[in-house]
Amino acid sequence: MLISEEYRKEQEKLHENPEYGVASVSFAPIVTNLINTLKVNEMLDYGAGKGRLAKTINPDRRVLIELYDPAMPEWAGEPEPREFVTCIDVLEHIEPDMLDNVLDDLQRVTKRYGFFTIHTGPAVKVLSDGRNAHLTQEDYKWWLPKLWTRFKVHQLTHTPHGFYVIVRSLDGT
Repeated sequence: MLISEEYRKEQEKLHENPEYGVASVSFAPIVTNLINTLKVNEMLDYGAGKGRLAKTINPDRRVLIELYDPAMPEWAGEPEPREFVTCIDVLEHIEPDMLDNVLDDLQRVTKRYGFFTIHTGPAVKVLSDGRNAHLTQEDYKWWLPKLWTRFKVHQLTHTPHGFYVIVRSLDGT
């Protein structure tokens, strides 16, 4: 299981707010550069929210883009593995008891490369029960061992509110 039904409904409600899920747009230039440099032909935006990243990137080739987000009914189906996977401002929102399942699923769907961003501090938004929307607020030293068991981490870059990683699948395809 990747998300509880109660939390899925909570996320669906949060996505009604136009200001929720805007982080991906700021990473669009990096994603575009990675698509072009790695000669990516297919991409999965894992935790796509409103699909803003797909609308904002500008690759130099036609790229098949699949969107996955369990809180968005139109994109809630099980995603297919893709050669390039983005997961932007998602992992810190995952229910703690589901985090390993989600990381395992990210490993499953990442055929070659991944670009994952993680915000390490509190979110501005809160859940209906008063909890911060960032359910996991840990620094990169906490996250890296979880990533290392599933991916080859090629690059870690600190950002003002966390970090991002560029990863490669362990099977080397």
